[in-house]
Amino acid sequence: MKGSHSGQRSKPRPGGGGQESGNQPQPPQSDTPSGTPIEDDGGDDSIVTAAIEAVHPRLAGHGCLALVATPIGNLGDISPRALDWLRRADFIACEDSRVSGRLLQHYGIAKKLMAYHDHNADEVRPILMEHLQGGARIALISDAGTPLISDPGYKLVRAAAEAGIKVTALPGPSAPVMALILSGLPTDRFLFAGFLPVKSAARRQVAAELAAVPASLIFFETAPRLAESLADLAAVLGNRPAAVARELTKLYEEVRRGALDDLAAHYRDQGPPRGEIVLVIAPPSAETTIAFDLDAALAEALGRMSVKDAAASVAAASGLKRRVVYARALELARQADSERDSG
Repeated sequence: MKGSHSGQRSKPRPGGGGQESGNQPQPPQSDTPSGTPIEDDGGDDSIVTAAIEAVHPRLAGHGCLALVATPIGNLGDISPRALDWLRRADFIACEDSRVSGRLLQHYGIAKKLMAYHDHNADEVRPILMEHLQGGARIALISDAGTPLISDPGYKLVRAAAEAGIKVTALPGPSAPVMALILSGLPTDRFLFAGFLPVKSAARRQVAAELAAVPASLIFFETAPRLAESLADLAAVLGNRPAAVARELTKLYEEVRRGALDDLAAHYRDQGPPRGEIVLVIAPPSAETTIAFDLDAALAEALGRMSVKDAAASVAAASGLKRRVVYARALELARQADSERDSG
């Protein structure tokens, strides 16, 4: 899983490694001169190496961008092919050179790193493109998991594709997919919606927008907000089956399954769990919906939203027509105003 759960990532210098690089990012020095073929060392990975060279020969003007998945917790979850690419790339673009540096050090890979993340993407992307157009082979990795999931990598892929540069991917770990397949919930359709908003009202609005989606929903969430978020999701989506997956691939891996209300109560009573968290929520269906009390849902929503927003939220959660829900919301709001005036 990538990104800082708090959203407060410090801004690494574009050159990576925590060293001063001046006002502009400095391009890394390639271990192998551009245009020079890489010699096969004849080792155990010679088949992998030969396959890479056959598909992506090192020729001037024929750069390649490889999207390399890295472990989400357990360092053993990286493929020999991914390691080979990391060793033979001219350099590696990463989110945080400190995080990626630990992975590379573990596998004895000494490679130049260039930071590429949300805060410097617009500045660094042209530099990466210049190297790719000059024939460089660049590996793009994230702090953990599959690149482009909750990071700006798709813009680099788009730019490379538009420039006619080869883009390939080396598949591997993905926290959303792992949580989904462990959840016991339907896997034929799913929607990954990234991090939930920080504020309750915004979370409920997101839930309302996704309530009618006929697919399992997957979110990232932080431990301190988990109980409150589960309660918000239950209020809007109904008491659907769900799963909370945390510390995936690590020693204390846990998947807790249950109804949203029960999960909210558990984490409210037990306190925030440790580790990074993925939520998976069942799609709406006859088996997962509960009897819907329109007036009760509107009364709860009107206590924290405008009439328009309350109607939209309840309509999404109930499947009722918005105009019908809005008319009833107006009526309840007028009744509440009248009772306050008479009181």
